[in-house]
Amino acid sequence: MPSSQSAHAPQPTLTSLVLASSSRYRRAMLERLALPFDTLSPDVDETPQPGELPAALALRLSIAKARAGAQQRPGSIVIGSDQVATLGEEPIGKPGNFDSALAQLRRLSGKIVTFHSALAVTDGHTVLHDDVITECHFRELDDAEITAYLLADQPYDTAGSAKAESLGITLMERMRSDDPTAIIGLPLIALSRMLRHFGLSATQGAQA
Repeated sequence: MPSSQSAHAPQPTLTSLVLASSSRYRRAMLERLALPFDTLSPDVDETPQPGELPAALALRLSIAKARAGAQQRPGSIVIGSDQVATLGEEPIGKPGNFDSALAQLRRLSGKIVTFHSALAVTDGHTVLHDDVITECHFRELDDAEITAYLLADQPYDTAGSAKAESLGITLMERMRSDDPTAIIGLPLIALSRMLRHFGLSATQGAQA
């Protein structure tokens, strides 16, 4: 369940919904809720703190992005999100190119990669946040299959080198998560729950 950092903040009247992210993937996911929204790029230092685990980093950054967006857009409901992939406690980054993606998928073959999709929503007073976890069990993969996949999907801007919303799903033995949208970077079940707290519902419109 999401936790609140301010239990007594007044329920606001919605003026706008803002996604504090420049990610095209998160923008496309939020569009599924059919709620009007704006986007902005929050100015947040994403450097890990000494000894900070990847999951803690993702949650801290999602909150920082939401708060930074709320400062830029007072009176708005602001969404912040961050995602990390880990093999054990080791972060798995975005490969950036074919050779790095090939090496990454060779390493992840037959392994379990955990994705932490951190989410925060704030009205400038209350901050709700959650970490939605997805476990991706990769199949045993050979180089021919990896190469064919990379040439088809080109997932070089995706942590773990596999787009689960696309052909990358075929690389999986199984996936476990409470929210099938979390793996793409914006957990819509958790987000919808948080937005309802602030008087927004994709099925009922803004509520008083």
